[in-house]
Amino acid sequence: MPQEVLQVESLDLEARGVARHEGKVVFIEGALASERVTANIFRRKPSFDIGRVQVIVRESSQRVKPRCEHFGVCGGCVMQHLDPTAQVASKQRVLEDNLAHIGNVQPEQMLPPLHGPTWGYRYRARLSVRWVAKKGTVLVGFHERKSSFVADIKTCHVLPPHVAALLVPLRGLIMALSAPDRFAQIEVCVGDAVTVLVLRHLDPLSADEITTLRTFAVQHHIQWWLQSKGPDTVKPLEPEDEHKLGYSLPEFGLRMPYRPTDFTQVNHQINRVLVSRALSLLEVQPNDRVADMFCGLGNFTLPLATKCQEVVGVEGSATLTERAQQAAAQAGISNAIFQTLNLFEVDQSWLQSLGRIDRMLIDPPREGAYALVQAIAAIALPERPVRIVYVSCNPATLARDAQVLVHEAGYHLRSAGAINMFPHTSHIESIAVFERND
Repeated sequence: MPQEVLQVESLDLEARGVARHEGKVVFIEGALASERVTANIFRRKPSFDIGRVQVIVRESSQRVKPRCEHFGVCGGCVMQHLDPTAQVASKQRVLEDNLAHIGNVQPEQMLPPLHGPTWGYRYRARLSVRWVAKKGTVLVGFHERKSSFVADIKTCHVLPPHVAALLVPLRGLIMALSAPDRFAQIEVCVGDAVTVLVLRHLDPLSADEITTLRTFAVQHHIQWWLQSKGPDTVKPLEPEDEHKLGYSLPEFGLRMPYRPTDFTQVNHQINRVLVSRALSLLEVQPNDRVADMFCGLGNFTLPLATKCQEVVGVEGSATLTERAQQAAAQAGISNAIFQTLNLFEVDQSWLQSLGRIDRMLIDPPREGAYALVQAIAAIALPERPVRIVYVSCNPATLARDAQVLVHEAGYHLRSAGAINMFPHTSHIESIAVFERND
């Protein structure tokens, strides 16, 4: 079997090549669609095998040399060997396949994929910190692929250059502290004006350690926030840094303040384009009343407020709802109202209690919005939103929810398209437009 030449048909959701041998599916790490390869099989199951590329007999024209020397070991990226344009096309095909096979739906139009910078885009990251006694050093970086070990990386091309340049200095910093084995991770949050590093420390920090951190912050132009236990313990080392982190949406004249623990999109450049496209596709009118479901910090809610009569933002986290209200107040927005509610448990009566909703934006986590779309399907046709824009980070749950909207709620799936929010990873972000069939 290892020497059998396999024809790779496509890529799966983990960016593995998909081939078949004697009717059995074979997933091949490192293989690309259209390639002919041999593989070393390391896992056998009754219905599929998993292996790694051994020899590429016929190479894909879309194969490129990975930019990063750590590719293949570091788990931060899985697609650097595929041309970035081809990465997006592959994600678009996965989206189409999920809509067809899971949702039994087909968009009337495939939207052009949203592209952005393919390097230096990752404005949020969680770096693991690990003292390795055998090496006598500290490692700071992402985990190795499919491993609990931390990759021994000294640079990273998906992090902003100024953050990647900190990987080695951060090793030295942790080594200089009294107990380098008592630090777990460093969260990176890059805003428009400041870069925040959140240090998870398992023991209280001494005065000397605080001084060392302050010196590092001045030398490298960053802000330290400290985390002693859970997320609720995160606080800035310097109290005056409390409100300096934020990102802008220039098209709408907005600045969105946030804390390092708040959810924000990893790729700020793509986020700006995404917000613009989502509002354009929603076709908001000045007299509309709009609902923004899973609104978070108000990433879509506040821009929507500049276009419509009133917008209702609904979010499960009271902390984020409060943050969104504060951002609206700071921006002088008075036509945005917010509710805190678990959207995984909503029903028809709650949805009707919101009053007239002309248009709706849905931006759920990976679990999707099944309860919400079922509630939409249950209300009378005239009460359903005329148009829905659904932003998804999981094409499978988008497809499942699309099936309800199309086959139960009577919407047309007007368009859908991929968003390359995470270049060089297998993560697929997408957007879909549903219009009521009156």
